[in-house]
Amino acid sequence: MDLKKMMQAPKARANMLAAGFGVEREGQRVQLSDGQLAETPHPQTVGNRSYHPYIQTDFAETQLELITPVTYSPAELLKWLAAIHDVTYRSLPQTEALWPLSMPPALPENTCGIKLAQLDHFEDVLYRRYLARQYGRRKQMVSGIHFNFEFGEELIEALFLQQQEFSERRRFKTELYMKVTRNYLRYRWLITYLYGASPASEKNYFVEQAGPEEPVRSIRNSAYGYRNHEDVVVSYESLERYLADIARMVEIGRLSEEKEFYSPLRLRGGKRVQDLAETGIRYIELRNIDLQPFDRYGFTEEEARFLQVFLLLMMWLPEEAPADEWVAVGDRLNDAVALERPDETPACLAEGEWLLAQLEQMIAALELPLPADFLSNLAVCLADPQTTPAAQLWLASQENGRSQHKVAADLTRRNQQKAWARPYQLAGFTGMELSTQIFMFDAIQKGVCVNVLDETDQFLQLRLGEHVEYVKNANMTAKDTYVVPLMMANKTVTKKVLAQAGYRVPGGGEYADPAAALADFPRYAGQAVVVKPKSTNYGLGISVFKEPPAAEDYETAVAIAFAEDDAILVEEFMAGTEYRFFVLAGEVRAIMLRVPANVVGDGKQTITQLVAAKNADPLRGTHHRSPLELIQLGELEKLMLKEQGYTPDSIPQEGITVYLRENSNISTGGDSIDMTDQFNEDYKKVAVEAVAALGAAVSGIDLIIPDKSRPAAEPGAYGIIEANFNPAMHMHVYPYAGQGRRLTMAVLNFLYPELAELNDQPTEE
Repeated sequence: MDLKKMMQAPKARANMLAAGFGVEREGQRVQLSDGQLAETPHPQTVGNRSYHPYIQTDFAETQLELITPVTYSPAELLKWLAAIHDVTYRSLPQTEALWPLSMPPALPENTCGIKLAQLDHFEDVLYRRYLARQYGRRKQMVSGIHFNFEFGEELIEALFLQQQEFSERRRFKTELYMKVTRNYLRYRWLITYLYGASPASEKNYFVEQAGPEEPVRSIRNSAYGYRNHEDVVVSYESLERYLADIARMVEIGRLSEEKEFYSPLRLRGGKRVQDLAETGIRYIELRNIDLQPFDRYGFTEEEARFLQVFLLLMMWLPEEAPADEWVAVGDRLNDAVALERPDETPACLAEGEWLLAQLEQMIAALELPLPADFLSNLAVCLADPQTTPAAQLWLASQENGRSQHKVAADLTRRNQQKAWARPYQLAGFTGMELSTQIFMFDAIQKGVCVNVLDETDQFLQLRLGEHVEYVKNANMTAKDTYVVPLMMANKTVTKKVLAQAGYRVPGGGEYADPAAALADFPRYAGQAVVVKPKSTNYGLGISVFKEPPAAEDYETAVAIAFAEDDAILVEEFMAGTEYRFFVLAGEVRAIMLRVPANVVGDGKQTITQLVAAKNADPLRGTHHRSPLELIQLGELEKLMLKEQGYTPDSIPQEGITVYLRENSNISTGGDSIDMTDQFNEDYKKVAVEAVAALGAAVSGIDLIIPDKSRPAAEPGAYGIIEANFNPAMHMHVYPYAGQGRRLTMAVLNFLYPELAELNDQPTEE
């Protein structure tokens, strides 16, 4: 087969970058105070590791393994790696974080101090005990990146259809991966050169054996790293030879079982290695990648993209026979490069420059849509070895009497601070609305698989075992029938249903034409009214007049409401304080007092300046990506100021509160205050029964209550002004004042009651 020619066919070129990606990132938990190994057990906050799809334990109890789902671009891969890191960091005690280096921090003098992972299945514990005896506990503490890669099925199909040598697609795909594997093992020294980042060891690592003369490029990828014993020999000549050799190594006792075979590249396809005989190779796993110390996730999008193109080059380049000698040359070159000083030119420089030229030729021939500077890092690193991460780490550790431990400890604290800087956000998905980010955080933390079906529309698929749920906007679920959100979106229908059930709702009129609404102004003369769109959410387009409005102000309010919807409501104003009751599955889970957007005068600044100062709060943002929204100075706000005798240029007296909105929605700049524990059960009962009358499982229902100390059964004690089918939860989780209520976790437990049993303990909310 002429793969170089086949790859240049139009159909193949069009699908060349189609691929599947996954990363497993290992890392030691350490104490922030001194960078020593953590002494705490695996965090219970992340659920049970026996089933967790994202957060596992590797060899030791302190060694976490973070696992991304399968993704389909380097950008998507890093979004998930970032999100899982965020969840992990914020699930650990704030006194702990992940060590950023492949080489572990200082280890205990006695290896008994290295605690094996305390796993549920005893056979897994026995296997770790065996590894400890065979290779020593210290070597098992080294961490790295495992990069899982699968060529896109569209590319495989385009190549398969161009050849006649293989009639079976599975066999063709396997042979393709075998060629890529042999070439990768031959040229992998370049990956060690570019991404090696373990130049030195810490205290008590080299005890049983002597170490290399440090610094080197990569202890982890050298002969001093974690490898099988020399008598374990496996051929890559063919898949059949590979499987037969591994089986023989197990049979004669050189390996305890198949998974003990440790290689820079593993062939993947089934649950067991021998399954490859039936399934063929489905993807490959690169295991020779050090953690990148200066990147907060230990791996970058650019690195993933380079590895993808490098593997395409391994398909593009010819290979030499015999296969095992070809691979053996690669082993020798890699060992030599790994043990070179990181700041010195590699002995393989000429071959590196040749590989760079081959990459340039392939990219041009295949017309790959890559950034213009795609190969610049490779060119710079080949020209100047001091720019490689191993050299950068070593040089940083030599500055001003510092040490590698000090550099790593500083990086550990930096990464932890970044993870906690905005604890309400989920890294990688900060473009989604905030309640969805928090909900995704909870699902990832507790081990529920999340598939983002539509990021813009906040649409998720969840899976726990065989149990699948679909969620939109974090609390719109299949637990509500289709008609429920339609009913609550229509404020007229909501009022009628509640009125029929015996609840007090505001009277008024509905208008589909601005002229009709304006003509009806005399009907509301002398009344306090609310003008609002019929079907919108988030408090958009609402004008509240606590005093009878002037005709021109009423006209402005009608125009503002019609700008948001094609029908509006004019309703009586109900005097009292507005409270949002969040009802879930027949229970009030939170009550919020929402204070309308406001500023407090200081006698010096204008209202415009006061708004700008309050908006500088990092908790404030836009489009529901922060716990509080920015205060606006639009037409509604100016109308509100006018009613109070102000303009945006007015300077309020010191201590005077100036309100910019009548409606108290957080989405329009209001402040959120938790009141859940300050209400008696009678008002909670009203909210629950009103939501039940609407047939909803989840709802935010707004009650106007003049005096919450009055019994709810008294006439006029409350009125219901609105019900919301998609009530924002972030304002309850991170209120402006008062106790936070983790409603996102409550929704997750509502959808998956089995979570508590899986974790053997009640799930926190």
